[in-house]
Amino acid sequence: MRLATGRIDGRPSLYVDLGGDRFVTADLLAERCAERWLTGLRDVRDLLESIDDPVARLRDLSAGAEDVDGQPLAAIELEAPVLDPRAFVCIGRNYPAHVAEGNAPMPEFPLLFSKFSNTLVASGATVPYPAITEQLDYEGELAVVIGRTSSRLRPEDAWNAIAGYTIIDDISARDRQEGDLQWIRGKSLDGFAPLGPVVVTADEVADVDQLRIRTTVNGELRQDALCGEMHFKLPELLAFITAGITLSPGDLIATGTPAGVGMGFTPPRYLSPGDRIEVQIEPIGMLHTTIGAQRTDPATVPRR
Repeated sequence: MRLATGRIDGRPSLYVDLGGDRFVTADLLAERCAERWLTGLRDVRDLLESIDDPVARLRDLSAGAEDVDGQPLAAIELEAPVLDPRAFVCIGRNYPAHVAEGNAPMPEFPLLFSKFSNTLVASGATVPYPAITEQLDYEGELAVVIGRTSSRLRPEDAWNAIAGYTIIDDISARDRQEGDLQWIRGKSLDGFAPLGPVVVTADEVADVDQLRIRTTVNGELRQDALCGEMHFKLPELLAFITAGITLSPGDLIATGTPAGVGMGFTPPRYLSPGDRIEVQIEPIGMLHTTIGAQRTDPATVPRR
């Protein structure tokens, strides 16, 4: 099942694919199927917090709505499928070839950092180019959407905590990432986490290791790798994170990027205004964004 968030009259609303690229709002399904719990859902997080096992219930309702008309995903004014996660955990240096291209040591345990909800934008958005960086980079990644409250997971139980998968471009300001003493500004500036276009529920993905990440910049293939190349796989990642951090429905885990980022070239090939980045992972689809004009106004805080 595919889930999306779209904007109607300025307000976000959850959309559900009934099959065959026929998206309808959860509100319409609520009216059609007399299911009040579906009313007013804004995004995937709202759905996951609504009732016990909402994805299974929604799947049953969708199967009985074959006569309901919908619209294609391309006709929806998309938002990020998760608007405001409580936790947004990212994994650094999780693909050995990417670690090698950055001349960094391979971590002995998962390297965690975080992004904030101000970074989230939809597929099709224009990503701001802040005045405080001159080294804007891309990182195509698989993102995990947590489906239930999870604490101290055992690796063998981790799969049960995953509601679905989506795509993220972990936009990075390399000069801020390397020049600051931490990664917050380098990773969490406004618009630095394009997400989407949809969430595909976990039952639609038989083998995460066989998912292929392909990232292009202006049509040129830059990244092409299987998720099976991750050094720390999803069960280990979720066990490591939840050993001390409780995850909630709708929380996001960005699982790391493969080789081929801009900083890995000699000389580096950073992003420029007008560049179009496309990250594709099937069966999720394609996340695409464009880099906006570089701001030149004086920063309100020193660059360093």
